[in-house]
Amino acid sequence: MPASVRYDDVEVGTEIGPERYPIHRLTLVKYCGASGDFNVIHWNERIARQAGLPDVIAHGMLTMAEAARLVTDWVGDPGAVVEYGVRFAKPVVVPDDDEGVEVVVAGRVAEKLGDKQAVIELAATSGGIDVLAKARAVVQLA
Repeated sequence: MPASVRYDDVEVGTEIGPERYPIHRLTLVKYCGASGDFNVIHWNERIARQAGLPDVIAHGMLTMAEAARLVTDWVGDPGAVVEYGVRFAKPVVVPDDDEGVEVVVAGRVAEKLGDKQAVIELAATSGGIDVLAKARAVVQLA
């Protein structure tokens, strides 16, 4: 499936999102199974606290995936992502309640490159705290 966003229709400064992605303890259990990452800090409060964390935290790769989801949903084709990278700034703490937590992701076209590519800068927060830094994707547009 080719990208549905046309290079000529995009300007530097074009905003993407924000989108809200809920994360609950059940999300973490499912991600453990899907990823094979059963590190106890993602499901055991006692161990997470012994490790110096405030509570169970979401997998960094799960947070990274939610940020990428904003880009792939916008561009219309997961295969259009040419490059993607982030730095983890703060963990996403997931309380043991019915509400969980939200990761809010927003993006902005930062640069248009040759060959119909664009650089997307991303911001991801949870509870108003930046959880990703230097989050950036390069996408191939139509």
